[in-house]
Amino acid sequence: MRIWVNGGLRDADDARLSVLDHGLTVGDGVFETIRVSGGRPFALTRHLDRLTRSARGLGLAGPDHDEVRRAVRAVVDANPVELGRLRITFTGGLSPLGSDRGDAGPSLVVALGEAARRPDSTAVVTVPWTRNERGAVTGLKTTSYAENVVALARAHEQGASEALFPNTVGQLCEGTGSNVFVVLDGRIHTPPVTSGCLAGITRALAVEWTGAQETDLPLDVLTRADEIFLTSTLRDIQAVHRIDGRALPGAPGPVTAKAMRIFDERAADDLDP
Repeated sequence: MRIWVNGGLRDADDARLSVLDHGLTVGDGVFETIRVSGGRPFALTRHLDRLTRSARGLGLAGPDHDEVRRAVRAVVDANPVELGRLRITFTGGLSPLGSDRGDAGPSLVVALGEAARRPDSTAVVTVPWTRNERGAVTGLKTTSYAENVVALARAHEQGASEALFPNTVGQLCEGTGSNVFVVLDGRIHTPPVTSGCLAGITRALAVEWTGAQETDLPLDVLTRADEIFLTSTLRDIQAVHRIDGRALPGAPGPVTAKAMRIFDERAADDLDP
């Protein structure tokens, strides 16, 4: 594997950041995950725009998009894969121990690994922890991901691939690395970003392409929804066949299956929508 680190490609064994990088010591960084199919990244412009929004939300100067695009191209060319997970990480850079940021400038890392196509449906669980819809980093895709690691481990213990969070007022919010949609009486709904969820790239495209409505939803909507599906960079649209102890037979249901077809067709027509 060849990885871009602060200006150039490095072999994986030589791709290093300082142990004093603020992204490591305090999680002061942001990232994007991008699907690469046949050497072509999907929705790169949208991902770079969100990377910049997240960085500025942390008080970091936005990354140079031209530099990031050069890094992405170099990494994709150096690591040919049929289906891959491209990770762009942008951190506060070398800093003193503690929360104060140094003045050495940010760090940029771009890496690419192989990925497997997801199954058409999956199992999910809810977890007892909440998303804070009013937090300082709400809506930012930061490297402070320990909460998601803990929740995802809980999901795996229960034979599921994803965990869903409520927010602090009991509304449905999001998964550890996905957005969630429900089908009620034939209509598609998803929590608004004011719920505290990340403004997912795939989520936005699914809303635009399927006509889904952004709706405040109580967590117990999961016990009565006709269909449930997840969206994320590597899932695209993925049906849910079990939520906690509730089975949803026949998943993907008709509304989800149509949404999956629409997404596949539109994404194939435009690699940078």
